[in-house]
Amino acid sequence: MRVNLTVNGTEEAVDDVWEGESLLYMLRERMGLPGSKNACEQGECGSCTVYLDGVPVCACLVAAGQAEGREVRTVEGLAEGPPGEERLDPVQEAFVETGAVQCGFCTPGLIVQTHDLIGRNPAPSDAEIREALAGNLCRCTGYEKILDAVRLAAERKAVAR
Repeated sequence: MRVNLTVNGTEEAVDDVWEGESLLYMLRERMGLPGSKNACEQGECGSCTVYLDGVPVCACLVAAGQAEGREVRTVEGLAEGPPGEERLDPVQEAFVETGAVQCGFCTPGLIVQTHDLIGRNPAPSDAEIREALAGNLCRCTGYEKILDAVRLAAERKAVAR
């Protein structure tokens, strides 16, 4: 089947999608967008988090066909600017600067979830940050640097407003 959707602001048509294929598989394997990671395939780890019509979802739990006519934004789509001249989103920059990125496997999902949190709550408390990121697992960082990254990103976005 063919799936027509908008990905990171560009209208796309993806052919030869099979009925049971996940949105994650379609993004990574058919569209060449490897940012979202394939870890648990059960919606438990958050590594595959993307926006679907502006709402964060685990792409491993969404059938590719459900994206028909909808808008998807991946971690790659958070950067701004023309191709080759993109600037990282402040959330992405904060994760790099604070050392919240270690192996990098969980990072895309954490960044999308953080981006959503700060969009909804520009000054989250530590408890609110922990609650928002509760569905994202990390085995490398111990989470402290991730909390530092979220705080820094929130500060920078507050200054930019």
